Amino acid sequence: MTCLRALEKADQFTPGTHLDRWLFVMARRLWLNELRRDAIRQTESFSANADDQHPAEIPSSETNILAREVFQKMNALPEAQRVTALLVFVEGYTYAETADLLDIPPGTVMSRISAARKTLAAQLEAATGTGE
Repeated sequence: MTCLRALEKADQFTPGTHLDRWLFVMARRLWLNELRRDAIRQTESFSANADDQHPAEIPSSETNILAREVFQKMNALPEAQRVTALLVFVEGYTYAETADLLDIPPGTVMSRISAARKTLAAQLEAATGTGE
């Protein structure tokens, strides 16, 4: 889909710039549009896809419950924080690589990750009932 869109929008590409970044931004926007479309069609958001699991690696029910809770909490983050956190925590990109991919300053990546951690920690604290 990204290749098709890139061909359609080829006149908008600026020669001499990073083609991979241009394509990544395009792929990211297509992905976000797909998520929004699916959210409108369904009431559920991110969910573990059973097709992604290998039969020999089926996790325990406790792991499935924990994963579902993590995805729900991640989905509750603002979009910018969620995308940044997914790139760093799930995809394993460094802060510098994430900044390049999202075309934002590295400080913004650090700020978004910090805010995401604080939000997730507060949610965990509220869920467990622990406080300082």
